[in-house]
This record gives sequence, C-alpha cells and structure tokens, in this order.
Amino acid sequence: MLLKVYFEPSDEGGYTVHVPSLPGCISEGDTLEEARRNIEEAIALYLESAEEQAPPAGGFAEEIVV
Repeated sequence: MLLKVYFEPSDEGGYTVHVPSLPGCISEGDTLEEARRNIEEAIALYLESAEEQAPPAGGFAEEIVV
C-alpha cells in the first residue's frame, strides 16, 4: 500500500506526521527517522482497527474499487 504522509516541523523540535487519507492517523518523532518509524506503526494500528470493525446489526460490508 502506498500512502502519502506529511511531515511538519514542530515548534518544540522534531516532526509531526499525518496521513490525509487516514483521518486521525497522526504521529511524531524527534528525528525524521523516528517520525517515519512511528507513522508506519500508527498506520498499521489504524488499518488493523479498521479491519476489526463489524457492521451494525442487520448491516453488511463490501469492498469497492475507487
């Protein structure tokens, strides 16, 4: 999976990273390397929790191509 991530320098130092295509998927790190590792972990956890969500009673899930 290829996702675009945005790195923003923090006022306190380090970087804040967010993934526009995954709302609320944000991380940070003191260095670029640490920020990259942390956002990769955040993405994995985000996608894992999204897979675990079940549809409401009587509902169903399906996959679509966009």
